[in-house]
Amino acid sequence: MGAAGAQIGEWLGVPPPTTDEEVFELVQGRLDPSVVPLLLKLGFERKEIDALIIPMRTLQHRRSRGEKLTVEESDRVLGVLRTLSLTQEVYGSLDRALAWLRRPNPRLNDSVPLLLLNTSVGSRRVEELLIQIDEGMFI
Repeated sequence: MGAAGAQIGEWLGVPPPTTDEEVFELVQGRLDPSVVPLLLKLGFERKEIDALIIPMRTLQHRRSRGEKLTVEESDRVLGVLRTLSLTQEVYGSLDRALAWLRRPNPRLNDSVPLLLLNTSVGSRRVEELLIQIDEGMFI
């Protein structure tokens, strides 16, 4: 996990996951709904969280029942945080990372990278592009 793991651990207030097994355990343990305000604090908009992680109405029901996020929702949170960390590493700041994630990208058939994060295939495409950019293959 490297730098992304350290950043995710810092953001979530947990020991940094260093292996896929540790990430798997975080997902299986199901994250607390309090992670959503963290996403807002990092700069995500409510509508982005609704589309990528969990609709607000569903979140309110979970909170009122004292329930955690589902395994799938927890997995999406960690995927979004991983991609945000990688993007921040490539672009040097959180603001620039979010701007890049929100801008249609010709290398992704003019899709908005952030909106591709709702599937594992889309997330991989975005991460692969970020790696290429970081290695100087594309700007």
